Amino acid sequence: MRLCLLGDSIAAGVGSTRREDTLGPLLAGRLRQAGHQVDLRVHAVPGARSADLRSQVKSAVAGGVDIAVVVIGANDLTRFIPADVGAQQLQDAVTDLRAAGAEVVVATAPDLSVVSHVPPALRDVVSAVSRQYAQAQQQAVIKAGGTVAHVERAVTPRFAADPSLFATDRFHPSAAGYREIAAALAPAVEAIAAQRA
Repeated sequence: MRLCLLGDSIAAGVGSTRREDTLGPLLAGRLRQAGHQVDLRVHAVPGARSADLRSQVKSAVAGGVDIAVVVIGANDLTRFIPADVGAQQLQDAVTDLRAAGAEVVVATAPDLSVVSHVPPALRDVVSAVSRQYAQAQQQAVIKAGGTVAHVERAVTPRFAADPSLFATDRFHPSAAGYREIAAALAPAVEAIAAQRA
């Protein structure tokens, strides 16, 4: 089973000191425990925005992909990309992956209000903008035939309550943070893998 990770620094594993504690290896490990043979490829690029998915999709399709996990949106938010623009770019990426025969699982934009750099007075606004962006992404993914993994709902309260889930830069996840995100992503990925087995 060819598992590809696409997206930004979270999909790439920035913040973890060990590769095995990043999303790709964690998800691949869970699939292997379920009895699947997995070929893992990480096409994600730190700093990527939704506009950058096009080149990642081309690379994934060229190498072959059965399940694509896409984590995208944080950099769109920090660069003030309009929700409708980013959502359309994500929809195009999912559409192209589906056309290549891949199943697609997407983790939408995180709630950036939990990041410590955000001033307390702005957290409600940042949270609302993050949710609006994620909602636009969700609609785009569903329209393109992908699956939305509601990672932000599961992990936002935990990241807000536990600083150890952040890396030393206080922005990216730590190894523990990646385990939380992988656990939230895993059910959707495992269900698709079981269907394709």
